[in-house]
Amino acid sequence: MVEHDALTVTREAYDAVAPTYAELFRDTLPDRPLDRAILNVFAEAVSAGGGLHVADLGCGPGHITAYLDELGLTAFGVDASPAMIELARQACPGLRFEVGAMAALDIADGALGGVLSRWSIIHTPPPELPPILAEFHRVLAPGGHLLLGFSASDDPSHPTQVFDHTVAPAYRWSPDHLATMLRASGLAEVARMVREPQPTDRRQFREVHLLARKAGAVEP
Repeated sequence: MVEHDALTVTREAYDAVAPTYAELFRDTLPDRPLDRAILNVFAEAVSAGGGLHVADLGCGPGHITAYLDELGLTAFGVDASPAMIELARQACPGLRFEVGAMAALDIADGALGGVLSRWSIIHTPPPELPPILAEFHRVLAPGGHLLLGFSASDDPSHPTQVFDHTVAPAYRWSPDHLATMLRASGLAEVARMVREPQPTDRRQFREVHLLARKAGAVEP
């Protein structure tokens, strides 16, 4: 199956570079105030909805999971790479980290107040993304929030674009197209943040965060 092949390629690629990846990215959040701002908004939305558990899907070495914990959320991390999960457990021994796949989460229906998917969908072949979004919807409680981070396509005629990612095959997405896919999965867009590429960025892509909400609970 395409999903299995892509997942295997991605897992093995990140296993191979896990220590280097962790060294490069685990201390970058202090230098990214816009990222911290949208994560803070996400945390406030989850807390206002009752503060249920939050899953950081594609957590890598666990630095963002740890930040969510600092914001007062009950957060845990899931990643397809066993090597990444081992590094996360070493770095954050007080937090929970599990090996898992976004398309088949070992999480009960409606158990989560929040799902964070920060640059974790970029390695998913486009035909395989709708089942993953449906899985996000399944594990969220009514009124729960999803924060989705990804690199934006710059060609309106192509909702997805392949790009040369250093670790594994990857895709950029049209924000409007992805918002439409979220609606089809029962997740309504609440807000979006677009960060324009900076001169120091290695890739000159727009970065997008979409905040979406699962219907079914009264607004706080």
